[in-house]
Amino acid sequence: MYKLFFAVAVLFSTVCSGVFAQDSLIYLQNPSFEDVPQANHLPKGWVNCNGDAALAPDIQPSGDFGVTTPAQHGKTYMAMVVRDNETWEKISQKLSKPLKGGKCYEFKIFLARSEKYIGQSEAKGGQANYGTPAKLRIYGGFSACDRQFLLAETNLIVHFRWLEYNFRFEPTDDYTHITFEAFYKTPNLFPYNGNLLLDNASPITPITEDCEEKPEVAKVEQPKKDSVVNPVVTTPPPAPIQPPVAEAKVVLNPNFSALKTEDLSKGQTFRMSSINFAVNDTIINRASYPQLDDLVKFLTNNPGVLIEIGGHTNGLCEDNFCNRLSQRRAAAVGNYLISKGVVQERLVMKGYGKTQPVSAVKNDPKNQRVDVKILEL
Repeated sequence: MYKLFFAVAVLFSTVCSGVFAQDSLIYLQNPSFEDVPQANHLPKGWVNCNGDAALAPDIQPSGDFGVTTPAQHGKTYMAMVVRDNETWEKISQKLSKPLKGGKCYEFKIFLARSEKYIGQSEAKGGQANYGTPAKLRIYGGFSACDRQFLLAETNLIVHFRWLEYNFRFEPTDDYTHITFEAFYKTPNLFPYNGNLLLDNASPITPITEDCEEKPEVAKVEQPKKDSVVNPVVTTPPPAPIQPPVAEAKVVLNPNFSALKTEDLSKGQTFRMSSINFAVNDTIINRASYPQLDDLVKFLTNNPGVLIEIGGHTNGLCEDNFCNRLSQRRAAAVGNYLISKGVVQERLVMKGYGKTQPVSAVKNDPKNQRVDVKILEL
């Protein structure tokens, strides 16, 4: 009788542990992107994040645009492009249950590139091949298409056959939605036409191991022809750049709401080092909101103050790319303040690119920052 009870207990424990393990998984709807092959259409379960339905990704292989790569799993897969007019495609959906902030997860998906993807150039007109490699970015957010936090990012997908990519990521909040985005080589001076193929995504699995590993291709090597068509380019080590700018009248991480007009002087600069963005993008990380809200409170309490919002980048990108990115980031901060009720006329948004470093090392995080300067009292 005791042996029977013990056997039943072991069986119950095994079954329950398997159930609990399954319950811990986070599932995607239609992870293999199965549907009727057609251009400018999304498979069931996915949302178009591109605004215009005519610019939606494609269910392939439909034969449209010359794409004939067979699916890795099932019959169809998702194909997304980046365009030479600086637009790119994104898809999104709600997760079966939220990610947990501070917890480590593992995720896998098969990726490839189509050698041919014939369409129209949005910037120049005429026929173009969208065959240039693109990369995959994965975001967590709180609604469809919300790119709140960059969970993971691949290198450029240069290979033409399907390879499985493994990711480990640690969200900073309890994100309810996931967004997949095709994106350019970064940093990149000019946008270009490229494509990215996605298939057979796994459930998102919580793990207890180290979460610092970078995405890697699993089990298979890239074909030799890809290494010839797309040679690997290594980045040289960081080198010293121009001398850093003087740090006069700079206040680090101020408590804005405690400041009064009599504490200020024209030209005084406040460095908001806790304002962070997604990599090579203008998306403000959610962790930056408290300091921005503190700035809103200060501006509300001091209606006569006019400020400049200065965006600054590190020194790793080309001049034009740095200038454009810093200007867009400054505008993103300004738009956040305006959305909270600050009058636009009190704000000047300016991008300085990499022209005003505070460190002589190109990739020093201190160089990538947002400064607030007092223009008028």
